[in-house]
Amino acid sequence: MGSTRVKIAIDAMGGDNAPDEIVAGAVRAHAELDVDVVLVGDPHQVEAALKHHTHSSDIEIVPSEGTVEMEEEPLVGLRRKPKASINVAMDLVKKKQADAVVSAGHSGAAMAAALLKLGRLKGIDRPAIGAVLPTLIAGKPVLILDVGANVDCRPKFLEQFALMGTIYSQYVLGNSEPKVGLLNIGEEPNKGNELAIQTHELLSANPAIPFIGNAEGRDVLSGHFDVIVCDGFAGNVLLKFAEAVGEVALQILREELPRGLHGKAGVTFLRPNLKRIKQRMDHAEHGGGLLLGVDGVCIISHGSSQAPTIFNAARLAKDAIDNTVLDRIRSSYDPTVAVRADS
Repeated sequence: MGSTRVKIAIDAMGGDNAPDEIVAGAVRAHAELDVDVVLVGDPHQVEAALKHHTHSSDIEIVPSEGTVEMEEEPLVGLRRKPKASINVAMDLVKKKQADAVVSAGHSGAAMAAALLKLGRLKGIDRPAIGAVLPTLIAGKPVLILDVGANVDCRPKFLEQFALMGTIYSQYVLGNSEPKVGLLNIGEEPNKGNELAIQTHELLSANPAIPFIGNAEGRDVLSGHFDVIVCDGFAGNVLLKFAEAVGEVALQILREELPRGLHGKAGVTFLRPNLKRIKQRMDHAEHGGGLLLGVDGVCIISHGSSQAPTIFNAARLAKDAIDNTVLDRIRSSYDPTVAVRADS
């Protein structure tokens, strides 16, 4: 990108809290991340939401008509509503009028639109959604993929996920030698179903993947692994369970710490610590998942996303662009692809 500012197309109509929370997160991203923001949505609703914010006059609005509803089948909805906000946002990236898309709308529609409009990267059979979760080691998150794009997988798909996850972990999460694991029910290579056994063989034989073995459920948040690969069915269950555990833990802290006189006095002193705990555990702090494997940067956020999630999703998109993740994945399959020298 050189010195060119990153431009992010944000689906202002996607999600349970659209457009107000989406617009609020976009405005903050524009102000704090040094990025240009394009809000895609109903102009009247978006303009009304923008009026609540200062320093938003230079944010561009691109009109769209309607959204793909959660109960709609993704492909049917996309074809029936060609001017839906997610379609228009993807078109902006396809036409090089934006560098990335962020959407908290129908995740299946976002993935389908990315495949239809942007296509897959060469060498990638299936894209994967990568989600970043906190671990027991502060400052050392783990990347889980796939967390929902592919319910059924073949071993070679998981091998591709592992390679893309390795690149993302190295260049965005800052792990010079990431440790890759395969989600399984045991540590031994012969444990698990046929998919797991065959995938273990592929990962072990691929020198480009720093594979260290199987990861059991108890290992996922241990910090021992930097990347864990699995099919989208198991990954989505794992992601939503981890999010629920985080929310339960935070709620317990809120309820139990203030109990009694000592608790009420202690909360005042612990407030900075509690804020850091929330930042480590709250899924909103991570912004959503990067759809790895499509020919464009696409962040799929939670349907319940509020302003902080959208802000962090924009940050995630900017990190992927600044660290040329797409070019690095391309170059792993095609050595003739050049990666920007200053990355």
